[in-house]
Order: sequence, then structure tokens, then C-alpha cells
Amino acid sequence: MPTTALTPDELDAQAARLHDTDAWRQIVTGWDLTAPATPAPAADWRALLSVPVDRLIADTVRTLPPTAPQERPLPGRIGAILPDRLHAWRRVGRPDVRPSVHLAHARLILTEWGWQNTPYRLRNIRGARCVCGAMLTAHRLGHGSAETVDRAGAWMIAELRSQGWTGLIGPWNRYPGRTAEDALALIDATISRAARAGQ
Repeated sequence: MPTTALTPDELDAQAARLHDTDAWRQIVTGWDLTAPATPAPAADWRALLSVPVDRLIADTVRTLPPTAPQERPLPGRIGAILPDRLHAWRRVGRPDVRPSVHLAHARLILTEWGWQNTPYRLRNIRGARCVCGAMLTAHRLGHGSAETVDRAGAWMIAELRSQGWTGLIGPWNRYPGRTAEDALALIDATISRAARAGQ
């Protein structure tokens, strides 16, 4: 069944709608909380630690870089400037992926093809993408379903909210002074947030 191509604006709006639903709040509420630890006996090695083991594990996971996707390489520079519909054959027979994996592919697109913040379109003339454009391109290259893109966008909005940004992804991407490093850091933080929640 053919699907209509989403624009970055539509992805942004859909992710925001998903993020604001009660179902989404139930999914993400409490995912980062752990059960209270029982007191350890005095002879236990855990008593020697200055912080709880759960916190040590969470801090370690947070500092790990996102895993690079183990997939075929991106099409070259010419592939970056071609219309995404020409890459539709790559979706055939591809399994769905988790939002964190989808975001890792979007990160790869930004690092290899470039990041752009104006104008807010899928790509510029050189093939560089905005954050939403990279997520849509990852989908069109066969890395995740349309639902996965929405869920990845909702995770990104959750990360932006935790950083104090109340707007959508597109305005964040266009904000004056924003850099490619900022965009990659946002994707890395979102990957970490989604992966810690098993997504």
C-alpha cells in the first residue's frame, strides 16, 4: 500500500501530537525510575560504593556513544541530492527497527551528508538535511516504519522538553546560532534516552 511522503513540518507536528497523548505519557512515565534498593549487609562490596550501582550503570550507559548502524553504507554524495523517492526500493523486505536504531541512522545521515538549518526543508542543494529531514530520509532509506519515525520524533521532543525547549523540533533546528554539533548532541541524547527505555 503506497504511503504519502511526510514533510519535515508534518513529522514535527505528528511527533508533537504523539508526545502529548496519554498513551505516550504512560509509556515514558517511570521508565527511568528503579525499585528502591534494599539495604546491603555491612560485608557486602556495595557498601564500599559512594553511589548506588543503578546510578553507576545509568551514568555509564549515558556516556557510551551511540552504536553505529550495521547496515549497508549510505548512497554517495549524488544519492544525497537525489529525490528520496528514488531510494524507495531500499525499503522492500526491510524489518522495522526501534526508535533508537532509527535515530542512529539519522545521525549517520547528518554526519555523512551534512546538517542544515535554513531553509527548513528536507534537504538543501548539497543534500544536507535538517534534523527532521534526516529522520525522514532514514525512513525512506528503509530504516524504520512511519510509526517508528513518529515514535523517534516523540522521544526527541521528550529530550527537548527535558532541556527546557518548549517548541517543536523544526524551530529548535532553525534557532539562530544552532550548530551541527548541537544537532548531533541532541540526537545522541535522544538515542540514549530511548535506548535506556528499551526503545
